[in-house]
Amino acid sequence: MLPVKKPTRHYHTLEEIRLRKEELSSEIQQDNTKFSALWNQTFVKREGSSKGEYISGLIANSITAIDAFLLIRKLMKNYGSLFGKTSKKSKKKH
Repeated sequence: MLPVKKPTRHYHTLEEIRLRKEELSSEIQQDNTKFSALWNQTFVKREGSSKGEYISGLIANSITAIDAFLLIRKLMKNYGSLFGKTSKKSKKKH
């Protein structure tokens, strides 16, 4: 979500500046509370995981890592010149 650009206010006294500062401070505190709640929900530890679930998760993550490695290897072999790696075929033997 992009921030909303609000019109610029012109302040004429220090009291107006202090009131605006208090408003902004309360808005920041509310936003901080929302962000903290969302952050804590993101990293909720799952309780009651059995050893079997742990092992199956470990195997699934291992398979994903191997698959990613093989995909990167294949892409580098076919499109290595795009990533700054020179092709063996383009090197001339002297």
